[in-house]
Amino acid sequence: MTLSDPAGAPATPRLSDIAAQAQVSEATVSRVMNGKAGVAAGTRRRVLAALDVLGYERPVRLRRRSAGLVGLVIPELTNPIFPAFAQIIEQSLAGHGYTPVLCTQMPGGATEDELVEQLEERDVTGIVFLSGLHADTGADPSRYARLAARGVPYVLINGYNEHIDAPFVSPDDGAAARMAVRHLAELGHERIGLAVGPARYVPSRRKAEGFAAALGESFGLSRGQAERRVRHTLFSVEGGHAAAATLLDDGCTGIVCGSDLMALGVVRAARQRGLAVPADLSVVGFDDSQLIAFTDPPLTTVRQPVQAMATAAVGALIEEIHERAAGRREPPRRTEFVFQPELVVRGSTGAVRA
Repeated sequence: MTLSDPAGAPATPRLSDIAAQAQVSEATVSRVMNGKAGVAAGTRRRVLAALDVLGYERPVRLRRRSAGLVGLVIPELTNPIFPAFAQIIEQSLAGHGYTPVLCTQMPGGATEDELVEQLEERDVTGIVFLSGLHADTGADPSRYARLAARGVPYVLINGYNEHIDAPFVSPDDGAAARMAVRHLAELGHERIGLAVGPARYVPSRRKAEGFAAALGESFGLSRGQAERRVRHTLFSVEGGHAAAATLLDDGCTGIVCGSDLMALGVVRAARQRGLAVPADLSVVGFDDSQLIAFTDPPLTTVRQPVQAMATAAVGALIEEIHERAAGRREPPRRTEFVFQPELVVRGSTGAVRA
């Protein structure tokens, strides 16, 4: 947006306003506005951001040419964790001079392969995949080898696949499940269940493995006994509701969930049975998306380190782009960067009722 005076002409940026917003001196703002050297890159970005926030149009000489287009292929946006990832990835790409192209998959819409084809037609410099087919053990991983053979660098978030030679960025799903179980065990819960997504997805498998290991450590349950406490369903409110129905029938007083949306479905199922959360049932989610702290009750959840993961993914992609530009011929190395989640205790968990 461009600020205008009453006559409709664009407003002239005031150095004092920009300096106050960017928390720098007016002299520094002047140097940036006039394209002079001697200003740190971080300071320059703050001044440009101040221009954007205040609604001033950047002078033509300050408009940086894009280093190229980078595609971001993500699932539907109904789960708030995906827009959170997208925002940070786009900001990070812009900081490196690249222009992000957001591609969203929707039921009945374009498939991942079709989106990739469209991105290649636009001659993208690289692609970031978030929770895509790489996470589905039933999908053909050769599509990524073909993409690499065509010279398109890419990075994959959430869903390690040993058949794909590429950089991966993942949360420690097993550790997330273990810390959730230990939290409930410390509150006195012994009948603990897991509501998680379809078994063919790598994050679901890893959470189930961590859950089984934690039940073994805390209560001495065998793997088979622990697996009977696992319900594989959809990563949605409806999926959580369906899983809760059978877990409550089994007498569970605590339920660990594979996503925050699933946890909200568990809470809804409990209330439909006249149960109170956390007095009768404790619920732990996963993701800690932006509005979860404001649910009723505020949701205890395992926070996915979105900022660190998104930044690392962009860094790995930029490295791949630079290596390709330098003439590297061999396939990229298969590497997984694993980030530790964090338990955030709020109001949906409490001591087991005697």
